[in-house]
Amino acid sequence: MTDREPFRIRIKVRHYELDTLGHLNHAVYHSYGEVSRLELLEASGALKGLPGVAAVLLETHVVFRRELRAGDVVDVTCEAKFGSGKTFKMDSNIIKLDGTLAAEITCTLGLMDLERRKLVDDPRGRFQAAGADMELLSAPE
Repeated sequence: MTDREPFRIRIKVRHYELDTLGHLNHAVYHSYGEVSRLELLEASGALKGLPGVAAVLLETHVVFRRELRAGDVVDVTCEAKFGSGKTFKMDSNIIKLDGTLAAEITCTLGLMDLERRKLVDDPRGRFQAAGADMELLSAPE
């Protein structure tokens, strides 16, 4: 196991993202997770060599730990976890700057052949063949 830090981005909670209770709307947590996933895929080069193939979200789950309010600044981590089969995981944590865990997001994704509309085999192998930075993209195995 290495001490590698997961990929992270910084986001400021905006007033228009709040619900009637004055804290971050539940759906926005999903949006923050999506932003971190897309930024990681872009930064790693994971999608560059995959014409006709796209990452698709199959399942997402959020565990809310602490509320977020307007003006809070958070780091949103993300890392992929590959196993066997056609799907893979991308997990994120939303962390306040003081280190407080605000939410945990777990997602199941696949790579879809856009012409056939079917998931492709071995997403890890596909990313590697496309020249993705697998050290940046995925958690140590």
